[in-house]
Amino acid sequence: MRRIIGLDPGLAATGWGVIVAEGNRLRHVANGIIKTRVTDSMVERLNHLHDGLMAVMAQQQPTEAAVEEVFVNSNPQSTIKLVQARGVVLLCAGRARLMVAEHSTRAVKKALTGTGAAEKPQVQAMVERLLPGVQITGTDASDALAVAIAHAHLVASMRELME
Repeated sequence: MRRIIGLDPGLAATGWGVIVAEGNRLRHVANGIIKTRVTDSMVERLNHLHDGLMAVMAQQQPTEAAVEEVFVNSNPQSTIKLVQARGVVLLCAGRARLMVAEHSTRAVKKALTGTGAAEKPQVQAMVERLLPGVQITGTDASDALAVAIAHAHLVASMRELME
């Protein structure tokens, strides 16, 4: 049994989702969003993100983490803020002593929908289909669950190839 936390880094909102993978079966455990206030300083926002993630990790006790890779957008300031939040996410996973895998947005979408160009509603629909009865906190949490699911599928596929 693998307890995977998927993480969708962001400075304003970092989504997280925990699933249990047993063979090909997936089960939803929990999901949520850690939000920071735009009016706080960068240091306060990153500290709040750190403290929130460490609390989630302590409560949820994942055995591994899957983190969405950074995409570079046209606004350098936005990219820098995203990279700083992602650094905190990776730090928290490391402090929790988790094995960390990183997956591109395109790979996550392809693993869930069959196409790397899928739109967010398609991805969320697949998350809901693969985790029946899930109550998703928001789009950031949905994206985090998608990362966890994609990771579970990719690791399972790799194990099958090695056998």
